[in-house]
Amino acid sequence: MIIRRSLPYLADSSRYFARIRPLGYPVLLDSCQPAAPMGRYDILSAAPVELIRYRQGQDSGCPFDRLQQLLDRYAVECQPQPELPFCGGLIGHFGYDLGRSIEHLPQLAVNDMAYPDMQVGLYLWALIVDHQTERCELVMQPTMADADQQRVLDALEGNEPDDGSGFQLTAPFRANVSADQYRQRLQRIDDYIHAGDCYQVNFAQRFTAGFSGDPWQAYLKLRQQAPTPFAAYLESPEGAVLSLSPERFLELDGQNVVTKPIKGTRPRAADPAEDQALADELLGSSKDRAENLMIVDLLRNDLSKACRFGSVKVPKLFALESYANVHHLVSTVTGELDKDSSALALLRSCFPGGSITGAPKLRAMEIIEELEPHRRNIYCGSIGYVSFCGRMDTSICIRTLLAEQGKIHCWAGGGIVADSEIDLEYQETFNKVNNLLKTLEATL
Repeated sequence: MIIRRSLPYLADSSRYFARIRPLGYPVLLDSCQPAAPMGRYDILSAAPVELIRYRQGQDSGCPFDRLQQLLDRYAVECQPQPELPFCGGLIGHFGYDLGRSIEHLPQLAVNDMAYPDMQVGLYLWALIVDHQTERCELVMQPTMADADQQRVLDALEGNEPDDGSGFQLTAPFRANVSADQYRQRLQRIDDYIHAGDCYQVNFAQRFTAGFSGDPWQAYLKLRQQAPTPFAAYLESPEGAVLSLSPERFLELDGQNVVTKPIKGTRPRAADPAEDQALADELLGSSKDRAENLMIVDLLRNDLSKACRFGSVKVPKLFALESYANVHHLVSTVTGELDKDSSALALLRSCFPGGSITGAPKLRAMEIIEELEPHRRNIYCGSIGYVSFCGRMDTSICIRTLLAEQGKIHCWAGGGIVADSEIDLEYQETFNKVNNLLKTLEATL
């Protein structure tokens, strides 16, 4: 019988997460409530019973098939709880470069990180924090050993460990392209667009700094500065992912599929009148609406590969969503999963997300590989879960940092189209992540 146990509700789930970190491979899917709009659940777990890593060039086979086989093997003995967002199953990250297992891409950008392209654990328990009902429930599958169940309970009911290690940058962030190099590469994209190769390319730069201390302490600072509904913190011996993403990639509930691409950005302003003017400018921008529409069409096509014929719709086009540092233009695309498909098949058919590649997707990815000097790794990939009950929810890894080997990396990019203004696009990359970079640079 599945075990469900209520625990005291804590509005700040990070306090529970601090207690389970020592169990190993901890994961926090964080809705940053009550500060972030639209979020509801936090999902916490640790100590997976199995772990699948994949790194292109080192591992063979289809990583999505390996995950499906693992999920199927455990699902036979596990009990689904469809009323919960997650009752055990897969949680982890799917890096952008996992797309190389789907499409053949050139090998041009420098691959200078050891972090795996995919790292997903099979977790038999989770702490579900529902901020809407203010309830906290521990869910454990009956296949867990008694000793493992007790270890989880002891951790959750214990004291929060001392967090005295702190976090500190050892140098300021530096970009991997200069302003001149950025302009030259955007001009090259413009040449490709006018030659008919593509309509849009998402081009990004990477910021890197040295650090010492505990990345978890950095995440706690960042989630206060930039609360977002699809935030996450994942930790392993290989490093830590700190994600403050506002963007949902794919949600599957029953047979209902939802994706919410973001395209179009304006900075926030302290003055309310100026802030409203920036929001109105974004809503009325023909360039941003056209850019958003290109990606909506791409995602309609991607969803149709795994959805019932004729079921893909666009119920919301060009909606405004506002966050701590930026306004975004967001659309909603829905579909009905085909009865012969699955959550992981849907993820594979849409991966990586079209909002962070460009259109058409494959040609845009080839141009990204040519012009971005380093591989993206976690950036523009996805973080999320696939539950034993069939539910899935995943983010797009924008506003995301990776801490590994004494360095912490952060990326920012934007979609480049025929009428993009280079200097404005360059500034937009800073608008998107300045609040993250400056928060950590304050530790210098």
